[in-house]
Amino acid sequence: MEIIKVISLLLDYPEQRLVEASLELSDAVEQCFFLSPEQRQGLLDLIQHIAEQDLLDAQAGYLALFNRGRHVSLLMFEHVHGESRDRGQAMVDLLAQYEAAGFAIAAKELPDYIPLYLEYLASREQLDARTGLADIQHLLALLGARLEENNSPYLACFHALLQLAGVDPTEQIAELREQIAADPVDDSLEALDAEWEEEAITFMQGDAQSSCGVATPAANHRAKEEVAVPVHWVDFNDASNAAGKL
Repeated sequence: MEIIKVISLLLDYPEQRLVEASLELSDAVEQCFFLSPEQRQGLLDLIQHIAEQDLLDAQAGYLALFNRGRHVSLLMFEHVHGESRDRGQAMVDLLAQYEAAGFAIAAKELPDYIPLYLEYLASREQLDARTGLADIQHLLALLGARLEENNSPYLACFHALLQLAGVDPTEQIAELREQIAADPVDDSLEALDAEWEEEAITFMQGDAQSSCGVATPAANHRAKEEVAVPVHWVDFNDASNAAGKL
């Protein structure tokens, strides 16, 4: 599904090629009728928000949001397993899933990096892609609720992903607001230092060994080789047609 590839690009570390591709990305979003007009507009606003900034400012804002502690980390298993040894096995299982599908990643990549996982889903059939999103819908809603609390334009990505997963994003996120309110964030430098002092757990052996601990911006962001190409979409309002396609 091309729209998932678009969202993968938007959630990745912003680079010049993303800015240069903003018109193509906007065209792809406008032609995607898997999403409601409201969700399409949210993605268009995010594209504009990134493209209109100085690139260094966009990159600094991205790092301040996604790389400042684990609160809105884009590494899926940090929210599920933290630094427990279960995370290592989950990494191995996810790598095996990628390999079985013929989806190769660079050795430096952490397989649970959400933009990478979305790129993988974008390469699958529509039903498999939507099932993959449904499998992580609680995590998507949790991150969406935290981004909503920050009034972040990146919330649009999680609204869209939840809708593609077949659930109401507003309802899903609303259910977590009380939990988020009861879980205040301490993003002081002292708290962040304490958070990252935990010993990293490795999940790969040999030269390809990678850490499940701190993920640097260089390890997190990926150079995309292509821009999503607009395709024909089913009408969001045509339920019978959509059911047949999906």
